[in-house]
Amino acid sequence: MRFSSRPVLPLLALAAAAVVLVTSGCAAWRIGQAADLARQSTPFQQNPVNPKLSLLIVGDSTGVGTGASAPGNSLAGLLGSAYPGLRIDNRARDGATFADVLRQLEGAQRFDLVLVQAGGNDVIRLRSEDDMRADIDRVTALARERSDRVVLMPAGNVGNAPFFFAPASQLMTKRARRLHGFVREAAERHGAVVVNLFKEKADDPFVQTPGLHAVDGLHPSDAGYRLWRDELLAQSGWAAVLAGAQTR
Repeated sequence: MRFSSRPVLPLLALAAAAVVLVTSGCAAWRIGQAADLARQSTPFQQNPVNPKLSLLIVGDSTGVGTGASAPGNSLAGLLGSAYPGLRIDNRARDGATFADVLRQLEGAQRFDLVLVQAGGNDVIRLRSEDDMRADIDRVTALARERSDRVVLMPAGNVGNAPFFFAPASQLMTKRARRLHGFVREAAERHGAVVVNLFKEKADDPFVQTPGLHAVDGLHPSDAGYRLWRDELLAQSGWAAVLAGAQTR
């Protein structure tokens, strides 16, 4: 995470999140594994000689591909493999909140597609709902300045992740549900598309299907990112657009 010139507030947010983790019984080894995966992660990028389309990815560790066994097995990497004519500029960073995504969207460059993968850190760090709503709205508006085709794809129901135990899991589910509501509102206001990954526990494939989480019990595994790729293509309407980049 990049700290602002006023580091006290981010530190307080991290402290609050730590209290939730400790009081919920979250094992220290889970936290250590998540940190290890973040240190090992590298955002997948692709720059063909004659690109047919351009994609900007902004967001948090899910945009980076943390939890995947290699960058090519992240969501960005899977898109790059399927669409070799697609230029991918991946600015996502581990630990980013929607407030950090605003900086990732700086500049005047236009893209054919923009994918925003953020929200999990806003939920986990107990950011205020007012701040989340405002930042999501600003990010969506700025993303629309970068492209006519913007997809917002926040992580699903964070409370369902094995990383959390009760009562923190219920709190995380409640907060994730609210964040997804703010994302839908912003998308409607600014003409973006939402890929909905939020599921209640009984319907969540990350609960029902073993192997979709990485070893930290928080991030997607290779199989989890493949599922996300399928959801992105099914819900976004991008499949027809991306078909133009299936060859170099």
